[in-house]
Amino acid sequence: MSTSSASGAAAAALPAARPRTSRELGLWLAYGLIAVFLIAFLIVPIGLVIYTAFVDEAGGLTLGHFGNFFEQTIFRESFVNSLIVSLASVAVATVIAVPLAYLTVRFEFRGALLIQTLGVLPLIMPPFVGAVAMQLIFGRSGSVNLLLNEHFGFTIPIMDGLVGVTFVESIHYFPFILLNLVAAMRNIDGAMEESALNLGARGWRLFRRVIFPLAMPGYLAGATLVFVKVFDDLGTPLVMGVTNMLAPQAYLRITSVGLDDPQGYVISVIMIAFSILALWLAALVMKGKDYTTLQKGGSALQKRRLSGWESLLAYGWIGVVLLITLAPHIGILLMSVAKVWSFSVLPDAYTLEHYATVFTDSPQMIENTLLYCGLAAGLDIVIGTAIAYIILRTRLPGRQMLDYLASAALAIPGLVLAIGYLRLFRGVNLPFSDTPMVNTWVLIMLAYAVRRLPYALRSCMAALQQVHVSLEEVAQSLGAGRLSTIRRVVVPLMAGGMLAGFVTSFITAAVELSATILLTSAQSQAPMSYGIYLYMQSISGRGPGAALGVLAVVVVAIGTYLSHRFVERTRATVASSQP
Repeated sequence: MSTSSASGAAAAALPAARPRTSRELGLWLAYGLIAVFLIAFLIVPIGLVIYTAFVDEAGGLTLGHFGNFFEQTIFRESFVNSLIVSLASVAVATVIAVPLAYLTVRFEFRGALLIQTLGVLPLIMPPFVGAVAMQLIFGRSGSVNLLLNEHFGFTIPIMDGLVGVTFVESIHYFPFILLNLVAAMRNIDGAMEESALNLGARGWRLFRRVIFPLAMPGYLAGATLVFVKVFDDLGTPLVMGVTNMLAPQAYLRITSVGLDDPQGYVISVIMIAFSILALWLAALVMKGKDYTTLQKGGSALQKRRLSGWESLLAYGWIGVVLLITLAPHIGILLMSVAKVWSFSVLPDAYTLEHYATVFTDSPQMIENTLLYCGLAAGLDIVIGTAIAYIILRTRLPGRQMLDYLASAALAIPGLVLAIGYLRLFRGVNLPFSDTPMVNTWVLIMLAYAVRRLPYALRSCMAALQQVHVSLEEVAQSLGAGRLSTIRRVVVPLMAGGMLAGFVTSFITAAVELSATILLTSAQSQAPMSYGIYLYMQSISGRGPGAALGVLAVVVVAIGTYLSHRFVERTRATVASSQP
């Protein structure tokens, strides 16, 4: 039998292929539904915010609102303050994260993994919760200043005004730089370091001329995230009583003057513009430069042992950094069990009444958080998986646009998205109901889903890239349709990445305040983040607020731990099943 006749017989044995049009119909339907979702709940609300900032009362285009913005002292001051705090936070976060990353990756000493793990803990606490705890520890009458005044006769006003906001934001967001920089340094080819050593580069010169430049992509990714997060943050300045920044001003204008006040929209446009500008500048710095190495799974940076005095300095620096970064967690825990804590280093008396108050008065907030964040994260995984499949497994024209649209949410502040929702859905009722949408929790859940979609999408894309297309081809050659192949082959193999994306979306949504504070129309709809904010507005409520904050941290920590366990178990199962 000839080769051609054999292949023809084999082809005849395979089930008849489905018509191309019927296979692609489902893909086009998924493409259309995702595009409609992103346009309706991201593009249109943001477009409406931008449009409102550029039109006058008669509906004509104008730049007058921006002129009025820069003519008012409070707005100019807020703009400058937001820029200064964001840049200063990046600088302070860099000072904290870069030595920590370099020490744990470059040198050999005990506890490196534990140090990196503890260094990420600030991310699992809402920054505005940490701000209250930091006031009790580093404030004018906080524990640290009381000790300094008692023993040395001076105090450090580190928690006052913009300096305090910068301090809190830096402590909370520096893990973004740490995580990205550690990953980047681990991927540096060890041969590059050896070549530099042979040419005489040592110590600081080696780090400055070779190691840090090669890790620049990771650093820029983390620094950009810090800038964007700080520039857009609303909760921390509000809790600390600092209103002369852009996000608090936008919130105050919308809540006090109303949705028709153009200055709130002008501030929103400026916030969007600077978020996009930060991302663009980071990409511009990277453009035209090659950071690739030949190393992949081979020799990485050679770890060397520290001498006695070097170990002392390294552990001393790491100890100080971790003590400061874990201070919010220690402070919020003490506050949650403190009966009296005022003008003293530690609480004068302890109690569990605050937890009893939370479980008695606020169980609905915990249930709301689980409901909103669970639905939002689930929606993100469904959409993220669909987008990943369309981009990586199809040739539909314009498929990359879905990635661009979904990722655009990274540059949109939660406060701005909430303003867009209030503007767009004003006067719109729920389907088959007379209830206005702005009076329901649906918009809160949708805001969570849109804001966290980029995180879930990146996880789903990474998971699908690790599933070889030949596995799907085998299933389809055995008669499985595309939908069946996705359900029985692709999704199970992507399960670890999908769960990681779900948990990331869930835990970051659980501490979201910027969108929540505007979209919550009744206390019965409030999630935990809004409840914490309400409690923290009064001295008497800070105990229950701290207790609710501890519960939020526990929920986030458990979710993160279970995610890591599941992912590691999935990897072990896949590895053991391979020949």
